[in-house]
Amino acid sequence: MINYKTIQGSSEALYEISKSRFLCFAAHAETEAQAQNFIAQLRKTHWEARHCCSAYILGEHGILQKADDDGEPSGTAGKPILEVLKKQHLSDVVIVVVRYFGGIKLGAGGLIRAYGKAATLGLEAAEIVTRTLFRRISVTIEYSLLGALENHLHQNEIRVEDKIYSDKVKLLLLLPQETTEKIEQDLLNLTAANCSIKQEDLVYINVPL
Repeated sequence: MINYKTIQGSSEALYEISKSRFLCFAAHAETEAQAQNFIAQLRKTHWEARHCCSAYILGEHGILQKADDDGEPSGTAGKPILEVLKKQHLSDVVIVVVRYFGGIKLGAGGLIRAYGKAATLGLEAAEIVTRTLFRRISVTIEYSLLGALENHLHQNEIRVEDKIYSDKVKLLLLLPQETTEKIEQDLLNLTAANCSIKQEDLVYINVPL
């Protein structure tokens, strides 16, 4: 598992040339089903459009890559959209560019530039983040240690995911993998080893660039 760039949420952009309108829609998608559903919904919404071309890259290593020209000449729509994603090193992103034909043919070169430009504008409007791998740990302490621990976590900007109150207090923390051991040792030192630390699972968190 690695860190990689993606977008958070979705974005839209418009590019117009020679009376043709290219509407770009970009969205975060973690599965092929999510990407295909996003494409299908836009095709349904823009049923009057001449073409609804798309591309997506999925997976932390960006292994799954697909592009669709949707009736445009081969290699003039889906591929340039895909190339924009690859150039920006993004994954778990789907882009759809809807074209409303304006009556003037753009030629193969013009189409490649138009679809690439629309995709670029769509990503410029998006919030690009780094999907960063964190280790979730649980820390269980007595109530008497809570104040000192919370102060330490705040000063060191350590992410607190949740607090669970019972006979003791359990805090769920999200730690960068590379500093997990050091932070755990700091917590043991802070509490004079009067805490119970358990490593849980690994989770991805979106961190703004």
